[in-house]
Amino acid sequence: MVQAYILIQTEVGKASAVAETISTLHGVLQAEDVTGPYDVIVRAQAGTVDELGRMVVAKVQQVEGITRTLTCPVVHL
Repeated sequence: MVQAYILIQTEVGKASAVAETISTLHGVLQAEDVTGPYDVIVRAQAGTVDELGRMVVAKVQQVEGITRTLTCPVVHL
């Protein structure tokens, strides 16, 4: 399994709705509202890096209210 943190910026006032919607997506382990430069942080997993990329582009980025995402794959050094 490949895991990643997805850092999300949203439109003003949309963070809670975005986190709630994303938390229902297959592969999402956790989605929480946060303060700082990002509004929502998601922990997600998929079978491969390609599947993870497809999930971000086809599902996460399509959620209404998202303006930008940054995907940070987890590495085990």
